[in-house]
Amino acid sequence: MLRLTWVQPEDLIGHELRQAAEDGRQPARIAARWKAAGGLDAPRSAGASPGPASRYLRLLAEDLLDELADLPSGLADKEPTDLARIRASCPSWPTASAAPGTAPTPAGLEAAWLGRAAGCLLGKPVEKLPLDAIRALAAPTGNWPPTTYFTAKGVPQDLLAAHPWNRRSAATSLAENIDGMPEDDDLNYPLLNLLLLQRHGRDFTTTDVARLWLDELPAGRTFTAERIAYRNLLTGLEPPRTAHHRNPFREWIGALIRADVHGWTNPGNPAAAAEQAHRDATLTHTANGVYAAMFIAAAIARAATGTGTVHTCLDTGLTVVPPASRLARAVRHAVQLAQQQPDFDTVVDELHAVHGASHWVHAVPNTALIAAALTHAGGDFTGSVSRAVSGGWDTDSNGAAAGSIAGLLAGDPAALPDHWTAPLKNRLSTSVGDFHGTGFDTLAQLTHREALRP
Repeated sequence: MLRLTWVQPEDLIGHELRQAAEDGRQPARIAARWKAAGGLDAPRSAGASPGPASRYLRLLAEDLLDELADLPSGLADKEPTDLARIRASCPSWPTASAAPGTAPTPAGLEAAWLGRAAGCLLGKPVEKLPLDAIRALAAPTGNWPPTTYFTAKGVPQDLLAAHPWNRRSAATSLAENIDGMPEDDDLNYPLLNLLLLQRHGRDFTTTDVARLWLDELPAGRTFTAERIAYRNLLTGLEPPRTAHHRNPFREWIGALIRADVHGWTNPGNPAAAAEQAHRDATLTHTANGVYAAMFIAAAIARAATGTGTVHTCLDTGLTVVPPASRLARAVRHAVQLAQQQPDFDTVVDELHAVHGASHWVHAVPNTALIAAALTHAGGDFTGSVSRAVSGGWDTDSNGAAAGSIAGLLAGDPAALPDHWTAPLKNRLSTSVGDFHGTGFDTLAQLTHREALRP
């Protein structure tokens, strides 16, 4: 039986009820109707429940999703999605700090690509695992906090049975199995955005993003908000409605993982990077899901100048996020924790206590964790990816984002420890375009070309 993940109405309704409670709606009455009819909560970690719902429950779920969408939000004024309103709410909206055309070196961009890949690969085998499981699996091998890739060698069998590695990733991402960079959506989306800029330039539209996805992105390689938006496109909906129609994942992390190329190609111009990220993100996301992408893009644009520190980069990222939003508050809190607490496990425990009700893929806690990891490590590469992954939640995406920024700040592939980069073998697997087998040095050259394009 095929149970397609992230699209079954009976599975979406539980996520939408939680999203409604988070964004200031009042879903209690609708939640009671769903429960009274025998509806279940959303799957805790998987994208689909084990078996199909009755026809009645499926139709009810569809109706309730639409009713939930019509509920007014008490946070709408503080958390707009429209770019003009976002800019109006940001009192320190940035200006360009570098001359147009100034670009990071190809070596710096190669370090960023490698850093993104290595951080992602570190997090792949422990994705979806709870925090205590990640700590338990790493401890017997002497790799806590993780300073190299995870391994099953030396882990007792009872622990492996109690906390199995991510089923899809273990075969390609445990240290003993790595043979180049395996395919992952955290690398597929930067490749797509490289294609986007090659074909449409900096003035691309959200519709251009949609068309590119339909041409180049296999539907089976999409997840959560991206899969819903893809489905919405195929039913004839257009952006920005694709982002919010029956899409309970619209504030999850998917837009953030697409943002790097917008930052890499706008060095010294965080506003332009954020605006590009906004046009990309609004195909699939709203509010805090969009802000997460803008935050990362602006921070990377600051890092791409080759000046400043990780702290100035994160400060720059916050200038494009509405200061009263949940994401801005979470990032500020995480950075403050990281500055005050010498033990990062304690930082992580506090973040999990504060954000424990959120789904493990939600943009707010994951962005906060990325900021905390970079802050606590001071931008050091190993320290950044280690902390980002050791904090749990969306481990591969968090490792990728931290690795991208820390790699770019390092400025050269030679500055990244060889035990992170050598297993990648300068080879990337992907189903996107003609990029399968491409080297990170080639990707850096292609990205550099787009950074220089007017």
